[in-house]
Amino acid sequence: MMRLLTQQLRRGDWSTGDEGSLPPELEQRLRDFQFAQRKRRETYGDERPWGILGLYDHLAGIRVDVEWAEDAAWRRAHKEPYLSWADFQQTRDTGWNRPFFTYILLVVCTVVLIASYGLNGWKVEPLSVNPMIGPSAETLLRMGAKQTSLIVNQGEWYRLFSPMVLHAGLIHYFLNMTALWFIGKAVEQCHGFAAAAIIFIIPAVGGTIMSAIFLPEYISVGASGGIFGLIGACIADICINWSLLFSKHVNSSDEGTRFRHLKVLMWLLFDIVINCLVGLTPFVDNFTHLGGMVYGFLCGLSTIERLSTDFFGIATSTLSRIRNLFVRFSGLLLSVVLIMVTTALLVESDGGASPCSSCRYVSCVPFPPWAGEDAKWWYCDDCSRVTADAKLDSSGYYSLSLTCPDGVIEEIDLSDELVTDRQWIRRQLPNLCRKHCENLFAS
Repeated sequence: MMRLLTQQLRRGDWSTGDEGSLPPELEQRLRDFQFAQRKRRETYGDERPWGILGLYDHLAGIRVDVEWAEDAAWRRAHKEPYLSWADFQQTRDTGWNRPFFTYILLVVCTVVLIASYGLNGWKVEPLSVNPMIGPSAETLLRMGAKQTSLIVNQGEWYRLFSPMVLHAGLIHYFLNMTALWFIGKAVEQCHGFAAAAIIFIIPAVGGTIMSAIFLPEYISVGASGGIFGLIGACIADICINWSLLFSKHVNSSDEGTRFRHLKVLMWLLFDIVINCLVGLTPFVDNFTHLGGMVYGFLCGLSTIERLSTDFFGIATSTLSRIRNLFVRFSGLLLSVVLIMVTTALLVESDGGASPCSSCRYVSCVPFPPWAGEDAKWWYCDDCSRVTADAKLDSSGYYSLSLTCPDGVIEEIDLSDELVTDRQWIRRQLPNLCRKHCENLFAS
């Protein structure tokens, strides 16, 4: 009977009106689910599951509708009072169902951002230094930004954790907090406080370790690693429920399914590319982003509950159950093993040299590329932090001893410039660094 029923459901026969061939309990559950889907469309309009957030929101809606239909079935069996779909939906936003972990993160990140501005003298750096409208690199370091040499050589291991609540500036903060509000809230309300905390913290730390290994010369901050962990978990949830998400069982029809799959994949790719472009700016790095996404995907495989196909009367083979159990067990285990291995590599490093010298261009690119060397919006070096000693005589400043980012001192002749303004020299230090220093990165 179950095999025949499964074949009918896979062909979509239960929606063609031949409902007499279904067991009464299954028939009622499917009617309840279809009713919930219809109420959702009436309340929120037709869904367009495009992009990671849109597709995940669609999946979250399916979860809620399945839960409501199961709740209705339980109430019928136990002769309990009926709970309407609208009331059931409302209960998910009240009491202990609220996303407290997301709220806590929002508050902590906001307080830390205000503190960073206060430590910076309530001023922001020029856009050429920090295009995120934020404090200086020195201030971010004092607040706990990631710098590999301080982690490895000075034993400041807290810098693997502190960057997850730091932000480079207002733009970085608003982008991350907007993403956290929508994605973090959706994940936490679907899977709970503990799952959301695991999916955020492990990818945030794992992404920072990846950044510390491959970009030791860069300062980086941001909740982006944890947020990309949440995005990775969303992708994991979408992948493990892919066949059900696009099946006729939860959609009005199966027409254009192949085109719908392709469109969703294109939007997923577009979302990832846009977020990686943000990682090409100073103090934000793509190794944290991409590392966080990988860890989030692995954690999601273990912590996210798969939608039960039994609800729709679809039988699951023993092989599939074993495979699902293996995937759930291996995801979190692999995450922990990767963190242990990468931490060991970080400890063994000298804190200064990257195993991939060209990897810096994965995370930061001077922009715009068509502008002259002295006219870019931002740069991806350490020249904004150089110092110099100027020599003065009766005609003005005639010589400059410039200390390059790697500690090498370059003597620069200013006798032809007739410079008398000390502030002008200070503003020109980054340009002089790029012109005269061989190594533009701190060692």
